Amino acid sequence: MAAKRDEQLSYEAAREELLDVVRQLEAGGLPLEKSLALWERGEELAQICQNWLDGARARLDARRPGEGPGSADVETEDAD
Repeated sequence: MAAKRDEQLSYEAAREELLDVVRQLEAGGLPLEKSLALWERGEELAQICQNWLDGARARLDARRPGEGPGSADVETEDAD
């Protein structure tokens, strides 16, 4: 059920929850099991954020023909 809910998280919501997880871990004083659970949740949230960013990059690249990854390395040969 959590995976389904996570799929619906916006970038902003995932980022905000991730910041909260980081604050809790940095504050310390948590039992090991709680720390591990927070760390795992942080990893999940970081992946959700990365997926959003990757999707945004792909959309931008698709709208800019000739400016995608590797396009700057392409050289044309003169047909002399």
